[in-house]
Amino acid sequence: MTRKICITSVDGHTGFAIAELILQRREFSRKVDAVVGLTLDPDAERVQVLKGLGVTIVPHLPGRVRDMVKTLKDTGCDTICLVPPAHKNKHDISVELVEAAKKAGVLNVCLISSVGCDYAEKKKQPRLREFIELETLVLQAKGDTSTPTGTSPCVIRAGFYAENLLLYAPQAKEEGMLPLPIGEEHKFAPVALGDVANVAAHVLTGKGKHGFDDKHRGQMMIVTGPMLCAGNELAAAASKALKTEMGFENISESEARRVLKAQSESDQSEQQYILEYYSLVREGKTNYISTTAFHDVTGEHPTEPEEFFGLYKEELRPAKKAKRDHK
Repeated sequence: MTRKICITSVDGHTGFAIAELILQRREFSRKVDAVVGLTLDPDAERVQVLKGLGVTIVPHLPGRVRDMVKTLKDTGCDTICLVPPAHKNKHDISVELVEAAKKAGVLNVCLISSVGCDYAEKKKQPRLREFIELETLVLQAKGDTSTPTGTSPCVIRAGFYAENLLLYAPQAKEEGMLPLPIGEEHKFAPVALGDVANVAAHVLTGKGKHGFDDKHRGQMMIVTGPMLCAGNELAAAASKALKTEMGFENISESEARRVLKAQSESDQSEQQYILEYYSLVREGKTNYISTTAFHDVTGEHPTEPEEFFGLYKEELRPAKKAKRDHK
C-alpha cells in the first residue's frame, strides 16, 4: 500500500516539524512515497528548507471549498495532516480544509488539535474552544458512509508547547527569571514540539487494511509533557539544566500580553491562544498529564522539562554580569 501525505501549514512550527521528521528519520521515510506541503506563505524560510528535503510545495489559497477540493485531488494524496494555521482566520480556513478533504475523498485524516479545548469556555477562551468544532467535523465523518474520510480519522490533542517558554528568553538571559501569567499554585505539563511531531509521524506513516494502523485509527490522542509544573518548578528544572539560578515571576495577563506583542513573531490570534491557555492554568483546568498515547504510539518516553531546557541552554542561560571596574 502506498502512502502520499499532505501536511498543511508547513510554513509554521508544527507542520514544518512533522514534515521534516518524516523525511529525515528512516523509520518514517521508508513508508512514504511522497510528502506534499500546503502553505499560506510559499516564500517562508521553513518552506524553502522543506523544498530542499524533497517536499512538493503547493500554495494554499483559501476561500472556496471547490478550489481546495481540486487542489487536494491534484496532489494525489491519500492522507492529510490538518494543522490549523497561525492565522486570524484559522477556524474558517481549517473548516474549509476538513470539508475539502471529505469531498476530495482523502482516506486518512489526522487533525492536530489542542489540549485544554474541552475545558475552554466559548466566552473566555474562544480560540481554544474553536478546536472542539474542528474535532467534531473530523470525527463526524466516521458516521458518514458516503465519504472515505470516515474510514480512518485520528485526532491528536497537542499539549501546550514548551517552546512557547522561549518567548521569555530575553528575561531569562537578562534577569534570570521566567515571567508567566499562570498564578502561584496551579500546574501544567508543557510538551516538546518534537514529541508531538513524533506521535504525528507514527500515525501518518502507520498502515492498516482500512488506512491508518488499527492502533491509531479513530483514536483521540492527548499528548502532554511528562511532568506537572507550577512556575517555581519550571524555574527549578531550568536552574538544573542551565546550572545557574533561575526564578519564577507570576505576572499579570496584561503584562504577558505586552511581552508577547514585543517578543513574539506569531500573529495576534496565536498570542491570544497562548494567553487563553495560561488562563486555563490559573483556573486549575490543566492539573493533569497524559502520556499514555505517547508511550503506546512511539514506545519512547517524552521529553522531561530539565531535558528541554538543556536543549535550549544557549538561548536561556543568563549572561554573567560584568564585574564593576575599580580605579
